Amino acid sequence: MTKCVNMVKLSVGTEDVTGLEAWQQTQHAQSSDGYPRHITRMWPKRESELLNGGSIFWVIKGLIQCRQPILRLDEVIGVDGIRRCAVVCKPGLIRVATTPRRAFQGWRYLKTEDSPPDLSAGKLDEDPLPPELSKALADIGVL
Repeated sequence: MTKCVNMVKLSVGTEDVTGLEAWQQTQHAQSSDGYPRHITRMWPKRESELLNGGSIFWVIKGLIQCRQPILRLDEVIGVDGIRRCAVVCKPGLIRVATTPRRAFQGWRYLKTEDSPPDLSAGKLDEDPLPPELSKALADIGVL
């Protein structure tokens, strides 16, 4: 039986979750069938595990703040002729417990047991804390 693994990725230049949502609604960030996608240079070696229920966990301002289920991986050939991987996701972002994450390049695998949990319905109605405060609280173990 194939197990599941997630991916963690920095959302560079994004200020908050609503900014990521807005970017994903642009034509540049969508596949030909309208699904949000992220194009990366490297094709995941653990493709079957990602496609077995995996998600992209998005890091915004040094914090994992949301995730998106991965639907498929599409091959994309750039204008430079280089083969790339488009990680196509389910539309909509799922808020997760804010978790600090140091900067890194590219993306990394994230074990399901190490992935932050989704926020409960009650927490979704609360106004989000400013990223700096969320990070400070997470750093001391309060969040």
